[in-house]
Amino acid sequence: MESNLVIKRDYYLNQLIQMKHKDFIKIITGIRRCGKSYLLFNLFYNHLKSTGVDDEHIIRIDLEDRRNVELRDPDALLKHIDSQIKDDHMHYVLLDEVQLVPEFESVLNSYMHVPNADVYVTGSNSKFLSKDIITEFRGRGWDIHIYPLSFAEYYDALGGSPYERWQEYSIYGGLPQVATIEDPEKKKDFLRQVQKTVYIKDLIERHNIQNKEEFQELFWVISSGIGSLCNPTKLSNTFKSQKGVTLAPSTISNYLTYMEDAFLIERSMRYNIKGKHYINTLSKYYFQDVGIRNAAIEFRQIEHGHLMENVIYNELRRRKLQVDVGLVEVWSKDGDKRVRKQLEVDFVVEASPKRFYIQSAWDMSTAEKKVQESASLLNISDGFKRVIITLDASRGYYDNDGIFIVGLFEFLLNPDILENI
Repeated sequence: MESNLVIKRDYYLNQLIQMKHKDFIKIITGIRRCGKSYLLFNLFYNHLKSTGVDDEHIIRIDLEDRRNVELRDPDALLKHIDSQIKDDHMHYVLLDEVQLVPEFESVLNSYMHVPNADVYVTGSNSKFLSKDIITEFRGRGWDIHIYPLSFAEYYDALGGSPYERWQEYSIYGGLPQVATIEDPEKKKDFLRQVQKTVYIKDLIERHNIQNKEEFQELFWVISSGIGSLCNPTKLSNTFKSQKGVTLAPSTISNYLTYMEDAFLIERSMRYNIKGKHYINTLSKYYFQDVGIRNAAIEFRQIEHGHLMENVIYNELRRRKLQVDVGLVEVWSKDGDKRVRKQLEVDFVVEASPKRFYIQSAWDMSTAEKKVQESASLLNISDGFKRVIITLDASRGYYDNDGIFIVGLFEFLLNPDILENI
């Protein structure tokens, strides 16, 4: 283990700091094991101490700790917090694993009108991680969504060669605990275990899924097909033709929603760039952690291009950008006939009032590959920036067609890169 490994989460810590004393309950959400507790109980706690807040005004309760089992009773928890608020100065209430308290929503709502109580909570089960949890607090909750370690956070913690770190990151992902494990086989064992016993088991139990094998199989199919267009009907046909299993599109749609709500995957919708409308027939699904994706398929399909595309998607979303899958329709001649072709743009990125069209290209070492990766971008003429992110390039530059070519590491390590092109 890397016992002295320091993992900074400044991006999220600063969000918590900016929300201090605001009239909201700060709700830290994210995929399980992504570092929510560490952010709250270590990084944010240390920040409070550094600003002069004493321990008597920081109420920290780890509800998973057996020593606090009596506080899992909502009335006991309420009474305990009240007893710790002893003066009119601001008190910071930090609750970890709050979903272990029945009716925890009413406990938190009780502090909406307490002017000297600033409340921060995390939770780790599917119920708490549902994307609509904020509605439980009637518009008075503020969601700070955490992703696993970005490549920049991973690289900052471990140092060394960016390419060497990328080789690790693209296989094992960014769960903080994985970063502290040195042995590659132990990394794999950890990811296999949490994929099966934490993520999948939790969803099956929460939603009382009877077709457990089919649910696990769907997770495998989605894992195997990152970067591929699909929809419930297409997936249903795949099950029937390849597995001999009948799984209705409506069931598959429900299963995918469960995975999305637990932040295992995200759906990116297809957008017709020239027609300026969404196409609901097909979408892409990306994993919030590629290590979990790779563990689901036993680390067998390590397609560097698809994994790079997934990591770039996560980085764009982490930067709070809307990301769709782009489609460009073009007409060409095939003899005497006019033929319509559909060219794909990996990402249509909205950063209002700007927009970026981005291609992820693992290899652009030959003229042929460059033509292939540029084709869709060259058929867009609306004036927005066109970008290709590739492993080959280093510093960003514009080519003769006005396309900005930038290296993968420059993009991942520079959060302001898009704003400055």
